[in-house]
Amino acid sequence: MSTERRVAIVTGAARGIGAAVAGRLSADGFAVAVLDLDAAACVNTVTAIEAAGGTALAVGADVSDEASVAAAVERIATELGAPTVLVNNAGVLRDNLLFKMSVDDWDTVMNVHLRGAFLMTRAVQKYMVEAEFGRIVNLSSTSALGNRGQANYSAAKAGMQGFTKTLAFELGKFGVTANAIAPGFIETEMTAATAARVGVDFEAFKQAAAAQIPVNRVGKPEDIANTASFFVSEGAGFVSGQVIYVAGGPKD
Repeated sequence: MSTERRVAIVTGAARGIGAAVAGRLSADGFAVAVLDLDAAACVNTVTAIEAAGGTALAVGADVSDEASVAAAVERIATELGAPTVLVNNAGVLRDNLLFKMSVDDWDTVMNVHLRGAFLMTRAVQKYMVEAEFGRIVNLSSTSALGNRGQANYSAAKAGMQGFTKTLAFELGKFGVTANAIAPGFIETEMTAATAARVGVDFEAFKQAAAAQIPVNRVGKPEDIANTASFFVSEGAGFVSGQVIYVAGGPKD
């Protein structure tokens, strides 16, 4: 089946990694639902896709809310077609040392990353099973290996890996694969905000990070988009339950 007849959903696609993935999947021939908390924030991503000749739909939804997810997926299926590719990218940061971390900080990160991925995947998998084809890509992080000041984020991103492997077991017989991408340092608004939060110039922040990376540079959103493109391709049908660290070098 041609990718021209397939529909992909990318969450957290208003900017950064999500926007890059949405753009790449459109270039690959998918119709793309650009989903974020605020549909208006998705305009730039959608406009860029349409300007390049692609098809995209801006969708506002709270991935941590069951009713919001159900309504969004139903709308996508009606307006674009049955979604058979899902990229769970939506995420937030609420960094703090454990003794300073509030319950709200913990819950917010868990709800957006883990609950959001669960709700989106549960809503979309029925279309994949019916089509006997599906591709699920979950965004993890090198922080899954542990990172100071990120007890919530690290736990959520490690959870995404376990979630991914379980999906691979449960859905494989229906022609559905599930894989995870664990980015290292990627140059985005989120990493810029982290630099600002710790009071470091962003260029200096990137240079310090690059010095610790074997390929001697920080990552770009397109580096993640390229990996997502492979995972959702027809040729990746025998690759499932895997976690790829896209970090410029090996990770444990």
